[in-house]
Amino acid sequence: MADQAVPNHPYSPPTASIPHYQENDMTLYRLIGSLGLLLGIVAVGSAGLAARRNPRLSLNERLIVSWYCICGFLHCFFEGYFVYNHATLAGQQTLFAQLWKEYSLSDSRYLTSDPFMISVETITVLVWGPLCFFSAWCIIRDSTIRHPVQMMVCMGHLYGVVLYFATSTAEQYYHGSNGHSRPEFQYFWLYYVGFNLPWVIVPALLLLRSIRAMRAAFAMLGRVQGLLTELRGNIHDIKQRDHLDDHTPCESEGEKTK
Repeated sequence: MADQAVPNHPYSPPTASIPHYQENDMTLYRLIGSLGLLLGIVAVGSAGLAARRNPRLSLNERLIVSWYCICGFLHCFFEGYFVYNHATLAGQQTLFAQLWKEYSLSDSRYLTSDPFMISVETITVLVWGPLCFFSAWCIIRDSTIRHPVQMMVCMGHLYGVVLYFATSTAEQYYHGSNGHSRPEFQYFWLYYVGFNLPWVIVPALLLLRSIRAMRAAFAMLGRVQGLLTELRGNIHDIKQRDHLDDHTPCESEGEKTK
């Protein structure tokens, strides 16, 4: 019996076809440090810009601006890099390529030009990335459409994460796949679950925040409309009384003197 071919890569499943794979030449600590530095610059820079453009923003609002700018940066540039280079990603040694190769230890679909990953990431790059930046702008400008836009972005993030996990799980269940993530704790729980968890927790909290804000706004609108209706009714009653007074026959002078 011929010996089973040894895979040329460390990804799961071992049968995944990644013929152009090249091992990273940067250490894990350097990769994480570089990404952390980039995200830190985006977070601090966006929070500072928000405070400068709108000094009335609270700390929570500035943090939300930073969150959306980080999301926009990751969606448009990091995930955009994947969409543009997915066919040759495994053989590249740029910072973003090596970050993708490291993360792909938890999901090898990113290195096999998986149709679902290309489709969902393209939507993320073209739709959710720009909308994240737009959400940050709406918060800074205190726009009246801030919460509707925020709700759209939050629903997009939640839906995307659900699809991301569901497609991988369904493939394992229906097709007997061995899974796209290596089984080690670092890759499955830290990378696959942990790195995606913020896009469940934060959007859920922001969605709840927007629902409460819009409910309060509609409640206030209802009270204002009620007051206006009552005011219009009072004005109508006053006009009716004035109209009746104007048309009431006056007593003659003779009758008044009797």
